[in-house]
Amino acid sequence: MTFDAIGAALLQKKLDQIARQMGWVMSRTARSPIFSESHDFSCFITDNLGRLLSVADGVPIHTGGGTFAVEAVIRDFAEEMAEGDVFLLSDPYEAGGNHLPDWTMIRPVFDRSALRGFVCNRAHQSDIGGGAAGTYNAEAREIFHEGIRLPVLRLVVDGKIRPDLWRLLLLNTRYPELMDGDLRAMLGSTVIGHDKFSILCSEYDSLKLDQAFADIMDLAERQLKSEIMMIEEGQYAGSDVSDNDVFSNTEVEVLCNLKVENGILLFDFSGSSAQIDGFKNSSLANTHSAVYMAVLSFFPAQVSRNHGAFRNIEIIAPEGTVVNARPPAPMTMNTVHPTSEIVHACWKALGEALPMRACAGWGKTSHCVSAGKREGGSRYVMYHWHASAGGGAVDGRDGFNTIGQLCTLGGMPIPNVEVYEQLYPVKISKQEFRKDAAGPGKYRGGAGVDYVVEIFEEAEYSFRGEGIRTPTGFGVNGGNSGASGHLNIALSTGQVEEIPQYGVRTLGPLTLEISSAGGGGFGDPKDRCRDLVRRDLADGLISTSAARDIYGLSME
Repeated sequence: MTFDAIGAALLQKKLDQIARQMGWVMSRTARSPIFSESHDFSCFITDNLGRLLSVADGVPIHTGGGTFAVEAVIRDFAEEMAEGDVFLLSDPYEAGGNHLPDWTMIRPVFDRSALRGFVCNRAHQSDIGGGAAGTYNAEAREIFHEGIRLPVLRLVVDGKIRPDLWRLLLLNTRYPELMDGDLRAMLGSTVIGHDKFSILCSEYDSLKLDQAFADIMDLAERQLKSEIMMIEEGQYAGSDVSDNDVFSNTEVEVLCNLKVENGILLFDFSGSSAQIDGFKNSSLANTHSAVYMAVLSFFPAQVSRNHGAFRNIEIIAPEGTVVNARPPAPMTMNTVHPTSEIVHACWKALGEALPMRACAGWGKTSHCVSAGKREGGSRYVMYHWHASAGGGAVDGRDGFNTIGQLCTLGGMPIPNVEVYEQLYPVKISKQEFRKDAAGPGKYRGGAGVDYVVEIFEEAEYSFRGEGIRTPTGFGVNGGNSGASGHLNIALSTGQVEEIPQYGVRTLGPLTLEISSAGGGGFGDPKDRCRDLVRRDLADGLISTSAARDIYGLSME
């Protein structure tokens, strides 16, 4: 059959729209604010072999490695799978998961008795048990400290939920009323995906459907390969370093050696640090997601996002390293760190190959999670995403001042302040862009924010201050790094409490003050448009001294 690029592009749009519709259903029916307000979930679609057809919805770190999860379902249930079944999994070692809080619901789609593909929803649960409320146990030294581990489970059989498994899941969370609603929302999203995907499949006969899916993957492969061919063949390198292993101050490096040859990008992470005691180890699925995210965000947006593009990417991730840990290493933080380090290392290597496409670094996390009890005994968990860091600049655009964590690439909205004040015993008194924190450049980095919140009740805090000691948003092509972040608390009793970079603490009523890290700049600051410097000065993003001394603005 002659390759039909227009037909492939149209089919890709149809599949992407189905994934987005699944996401709309989830957002509007889920019970936890982590889903309804922040969209910390992602819907994706695969073919009958688990190859990704659409990753249009949600957060890229969730979806790029989705094939690992679907392949685990096929491995365990290929002979038993039937219409009406739904599978659930999470384990990063056994079931192709990213990390334990990301539960992946997978529904097979049949057409004329033939398996055509899978519609999937991967969602970060508010709590899955373990040693700390809210899923992030910064004191975990093995995966057993992090909550319930799910192999591939057949949660729904012939359209009926298994009540024994449902009760098991609700028993292993501190917030069963939230999880009950959230799981039903996940199921609902896969029902919509199933029905829409079935209609699409019915428009083709079997051979034409297989060819159509092959066409969209071939189109993505051709698109990315044409971009890669612009790179001079050879070896390139990038590295990013964390300044801690959670429990001590030590350098943990992600080292990326990139080989470009015959239109293929080979990312070799040999030489990266050994896996660590803390919960910042990556699973293989998560590392693949991080690399795919780095590549597809580096090249133009016109490249289709599906398995075909990934054919141009090869990955070597040695077992026993921080990018492919052996069990029972803990992993809960891995979708944020070392994901940020993996993406940064890949961007640096790609930026060495194509400097004018270089991406400056994003500021790393400076915030925390708090969990407590309301009057009446019900419990809550609050993610302080209002203190999100600044993004890195690229040629032609400043970094976003605050946009969420790097692993989301803006796909996880920052919640509405007023809604959170209604949901939780808090008052947010400040959320404003920082001054002189954005990495200077021809295009400056994102400023980050100053965030102040008063918390009226005792709560448990899980601190995750990756960006509070060392500047993390690196500059490129003459741009400068963004400022590091800060985190302080003032207890209502007047006591002083030492805050760990990572750790779990139970603290009384307090005021939490966070300054999130700034993103890196692109290009020489002296080349920045004078009108943009004046605008930043008027907006309070830079000081008079920075405008004069760093950007060279005349004060006359």
